[in-house]
Amino acid sequence: MSDEIRAPALDPSTLPAEERQPYPPPWDKALTGKFRTVLGDTLGLTQFGVNLTRLAPGAVSALRHWHTGEDEFVFIVSGAPTLVCDSGEQPLEAGHVAGFPAASGDGHRLENRTDADVVFLEIGTRAHSDRVHYTEDDLVLDKTVGLPERRFTRRDGTPY
Repeated sequence: MSDEIRAPALDPSTLPAEERQPYPPPWDKALTGKFRTVLGDTLGLTQFGVNLTRLAPGAVSALRHWHTGEDEFVFIVSGAPTLVCDSGEQPLEAGHVAGFPAASGDGHRLENRTDADVVFLEIGTRAHSDRVHYTEDDLVLDKTVGLPERRFTRRDGTPY
């Protein structure tokens, strides 16, 4: 039996991990220490996205947010992040899962308050259009499949 990995499988450690800063100023450095390896796109998935994400100590997964059109699911692979939601905080550990249904209105994120890396899988649907509300910040994201870029605005609709 061969140990060779063949399509449609892959070894995630062979892919680049990206430290992306998607937010406009003043939030443009909010995700420092978050490294994402894109798995779903790499494998040609179109119905849902899958990322393997690493949070360095002190890093966060996102600004607290919720989606109108997309479900989100996370599986903690290693480490012990804190899940921060509108309803409060909850410590998680390897093997724990969390889910955020579309339009729940529950602003959420993971925070790494430990001295060790946190690794998790994030899986989400790919809605044709989605609005992301950032519960602690004057920020809204509108995205539509087929349009060239995402559009960030203030809550009153004023563009950034």
